[in-house]
Amino acid sequence: MPDAPSSALKPQLNAVLTHFNDLIVPLWLGPGWSADLALPFEALDADHRPLPPQRYRAMACARQLYLFASLIGEPDAAFAEERAAALFRSLQRHFRDAEHGGWIYSIDAHGKPLDQRKDLYTHAFIIFACAHYWAKVREPLVESVLNAALEVVAERFATSDGLYDAILERDWSSLKSGPLQNPLMHLAEGFLATLAVREDTHVQSALLALTTAMQKHFIDRQHGVMLEKPLGAVDNWFEPGHQFEWFFLLESSDLLRGTPLHTSLTRAFAYAEQMGVDKSTGAVTGMLALDGTARDATQRIWAQAEYLRALTLRPDSEALLLRQLQALQQRFLHLKGWNECLDAKGKVSRRDMPSTTPYHLATCYRGLVEYLG
Repeated sequence: MPDAPSSALKPQLNAVLTHFNDLIVPLWLGPGWSADLALPFEALDADHRPLPPQRYRAMACARQLYLFASLIGEPDAAFAEERAAALFRSLQRHFRDAEHGGWIYSIDAHGKPLDQRKDLYTHAFIIFACAHYWAKVREPLVESVLNAALEVVAERFATSDGLYDAILERDWSSLKSGPLQNPLMHLAEGFLATLAVREDTHVQSALLALTTAMQKHFIDRQHGVMLEKPLGAVDNWFEPGHQFEWFFLLESSDLLRGTPLHTSLTRAFAYAEQMGVDKSTGAVTGMLALDGTARDATQRIWAQAEYLRALTLRPDSEALLLRQLQALQQRFLHLKGWNECLDAKGKVSRRDMPSTTPYHLATCYRGLVEYLG
């Protein structure tokens, strides 16, 4: 169980929540919003100007749908329901493939189809976002889109071993991509979001089969870490941020807590923390080889947020939670937004602010709010 909240953690959390609600969210109501297409721009520069649009992704639309759906009903967020409804309409209007079913990956700057392949990552976020949105509005159309996304994943992406292909052609023909960790993790997240809003035996069975398959095909036996590619793949690695993200999903679920995958990720948490978190700065390393040496030392804000969120479910973590919350605030958040990436020395290496990042901050802060009760 979490420790009793300290007096120091609450004001620190209030500060980052104020930064989020008063600065970050308005960026995507104003300069980050393409009124012509009713979609978020892919990214803003450090001065809040949209980067010249090359594409708009369905996944980014879905992440922003989650962001504004999560704010529906919150004080001073009267805008949330209207913006969520606009994003939901745009998801259908721009990305739904009327001929082959499912949703295409992206459109170009003028709203024309660009990359029409079907990827699991996109569909996982559509499930996740629609489940959260339906929980707030209970509109039949939203549930029907949720059902359509669940159906297409089950019928088109699923393989015979409980896993799912990462990407397929527009007409669902194979690209021989095989499964990849990251889209499978977000599919599990989408399944959990669905089960949180309704009883669904099919989704529950699919989730249990998926976690069983992940344990079999993606878990390194020595350290318990979740690999990015299946066991035996050439040039494999693991990312500390994904160990923390998986741990949170498993630990927070009554259904998944105690499963072999949960046991593995509990071990993986300790190893990722030991090898991938700097003790002095709290920085989370981007990519590690299995022996713990850095393959990419870039420090990304999403990994910092996932470590912080996961700590809310770890025992005796309050002092570390405070340290990590301060690290996030001091190293990544600033008066004009956030730093997306720092290099190995802690210098800013990416100054643009993608529309997909507020999802990670929103889920992190939600975990902290629930921790403080």
